[in-house]
Amino acid sequence: MTSPSPTPALPEGLWDAPVVLAATPIGNLSDATDRLRALLASAEIIAAEDTRRTRHLCQALGVSPAGRMVSLHEHNEAARAAEVVAAAAEGTRVLVVSDAGMPGVSDPGFRLVTAAIAADVGVTVAPGASAVTTALALSGLPTDRFTFAGFPARKGAERRRLVRRLVNEEWTTVLFESPHRTAATVAELAEQLGAGRHAAVCRELTKKHEEVLRGTLGELTEQLAEREVRGEVVLVIGGAEEPEEEATAEELAAEVLRRTEAGVKLKVAAKEVAADHGFSSRELYDAALSLRGAS
Repeated sequence: MTSPSPTPALPEGLWDAPVVLAATPIGNLSDATDRLRALLASAEIIAAEDTRRTRHLCQALGVSPAGRMVSLHEHNEAARAAEVVAAAAEGTRVLVVSDAGMPGVSDPGFRLVTAAIAADVGVTVAPGASAVTTALALSGLPTDRFTFAGFPARKGAERRRLVRRLVNEEWTTVLFESPHRTAATVAELAEQLGAGRHAAVCRELTKKHEEVLRGTLGELTEQLAEREVRGEVVLVIGGAEEPEEEATAEELAAEVLRRTEAGVKLKVAAKEVAADHGFSSRELYDAALSLRGAS
């Protein structure tokens, strides 16, 4: 009689916290980590955005999950989070995954994390692929400072607030958008932010048909009007140009005096400089007199 194969030992530190949020591939399955495979195989509960897609992922990765799989999506997360966290509090190993990328980033997971924190249940993350940082890196736009705004509201006051904010936003902004709304959103941004603002449309990231369109919002509007957009889309919008620092009254007073040295009368010079910089001519006149007296 053949004895059963011993259960493989879990990697050290794999379940130091009872709740683990794990990033899944956003397209290319080769981006799956060994840690993700081990977590899927050993979790006692897998809270998945779509259980069918997670089962397909496990099959594609050659993983046989030992635990039970439950759904955790936008419509049931509030109730399901309490149930899952209660199980984790008793020592159950809980893995949280979304359809692609990191749970909690425009995907279910946020409410579960806050519930775990409130219950003093340990939570950690198994990092991996991210559509946000992948698109940002590929965009060719500044990456030193950026903000993420998720999916724009389809219409209404929330969408208008976002667009108004982007008008003066100096940081690069990353947005998610559905393929059938991408062309209209880019056209709207070109109209509201200016056709010259630089941007990138990234689609099917890490997949066979990955594509990145780069250019101004005006150029991208023209390109998208002539084609059908397919696949997962990430928009990266360049920041607004930083406004020039306003000159002080003292600095402008020095300019007024330089003009008087060229033969312009003081009052005339003060009016000219004030008109160029939006200052009061009287303020610059007085500042120039004070500066002249101090020299």
